[in-house]
Amino acid sequence: MRKTIVFLLSFTICAATFAQVEKKPSSIGFSIGASDFIAPADIKNSSLKDAKIGGLSKMNPSFTLSYWRWITKQIDVSVTYTGSFLERKPATFPDPKANYFHSLEAAFNVRMLKETAVINPFLTAGLGAYNYRKTYGAQVPLGVGLQFNPFQNNAYLMLQAQYKLKLNDVETNHLVYSFGVVVPVAEPKVKAVPPPPPPPPPPVVVAPVVARKPVDTDNDGITDDVDKCPSVAGLAKYSGCPIPDTDADGVNDETDKCISIPGFARYEGCPIPDTDGDGVNDEEDKCPNRVGPADNFGCPIIGIHSYEVAFQSGSAVLLPKGKAVLDTVVTYLKNNPGVNINVEGHTDNTGTDKINVPLSLKRANSCKAYLVSKGIDATRLTTAGYGSKNPVEDNKTVEGRRKNRRIEIKIQE
Repeated sequence: MRKTIVFLLSFTICAATFAQVEKKPSSIGFSIGASDFIAPADIKNSSLKDAKIGGLSKMNPSFTLSYWRWITKQIDVSVTYTGSFLERKPATFPDPKANYFHSLEAAFNVRMLKETAVINPFLTAGLGAYNYRKTYGAQVPLGVGLQFNPFQNNAYLMLQAQYKLKLNDVETNHLVYSFGVVVPVAEPKVKAVPPPPPPPPPPVVVAPVVARKPVDTDNDGITDDVDKCPSVAGLAKYSGCPIPDTDADGVNDETDKCISIPGFARYEGCPIPDTDGDGVNDEEDKCPNRVGPADNFGCPIIGIHSYEVAFQSGSAVLLPKGKAVLDTVVTYLKNNPGVNINVEGHTDNTGTDKINVPLSLKRANSCKAYLVSKGIDATRLTTAGYGSKNPVEDNKTVEGRRKNRRIEIKIQE
C-alpha cells in the first residue's frame, strides 16, 4: 500500500505543475544518456575521494522524455520520465534479476542568465518515484545543466547531470547524464496591440451662398438645388436620385421582393431559398425537401447516438448493446426502401492511425454485415474508416474519447 501511495504522490505533483501560469510556450524534450548505479555505491562503501566516478564501463544506456512549462523569466517546471536498461549495477542492488529501471519526476529548474543567453547554466531540484520489477520507491533529483540556444528561438539543446537521491532503504542512488533537445508544442502568445485612434475630422468650411441661375448637372430634368443626387440621373419621385437598392444586392427596390435582404436577380432580389429550413440553401442542398446538417449536404442523418454502437475493446466484434442500436437503423431502412446510407467508422486518438484506420473500417464493415444479416440489401450500404481524423469531442477527456469512438450513419442522395 505504501508503495502505491508513493507513486500516486508523484503523479499528483506532476499534475499540480500543469496549473502554473504559462510565460513561454509549453515544450517537449527527448534525451539520450547514461546512468551510473555503481559510483554512488562506491561512495557509500568507501568515500567520495576513493570512489571511482565516471567511465562508460560502469554506465547503463538510458533515455528521457520530458514536458517543460515556463513559470517566470528564469524558472520553469518539468515532468520527466527516465528509463535505464540495467547492464551494469552494484553488487548491493536488491534484485539481481532487474533489467529495466524507470522513474517519473517533477522538478523546478532555475536558470542563471537571461533567456536570450546562448549558453545558460541552470540548477534542478524536485521529487519523483521509481520502479524496477516489483520494487517501488521515492527519490529526489538534484543536478546541474546547460541550456544551449544557438539560433535564438524557442528550441533548445540540453545537457544535464543529475544525482538521484533515494528516500527509502533501497540501494538505488544513481547518477544520470543526458543530452537532447527541447522543442515547443505551441507558439508563444503575443499580446495584441490596439490600433491607434483615427485622426480627427477636418474642420467643415461653409462656403458663402451666392445667388446663381439653377442648373441641372445630370440632365435628369431636376435642377441641382432640389436634386439630392445632382451628378447622377434619377427620377423626380426619388428627389432626383436613381431607384434605390436598399440591400445593395444589384436589384432595385421596385423589382426587389426582398428589399432589406441581399439576394439574387434570378430569385427577384431574394436570397437562395431553403425549402426545408435546415440552413442549407436549395442550390447546395442535396435533400431540399428533407432537413439535414450542412456536413451531410443538407441530407438527414439517422437519429442514433453513434457512440452507443459498442464493440469488444480493440476489435470489430459487435456487442449486444451495439446490435440493439443498429436495429433502429434496420427499422428506418425497411420503412424507407429508397434510402441508401454511408456507414463511417471513427476512433479516438489512442494509438496511431496505422492501427486506428483499419480498425475503424473493420467496425464499419461489421455494422454493414449486421444490417445485411437483418435483411438490408448490401448495395444500399457503403463503408469507410477514418481513424482519429474527425473527432467530435476533445480527446483529452474520457467522455470526449468515448464519443469519438463511434459509427456515423449518413443518408446518401
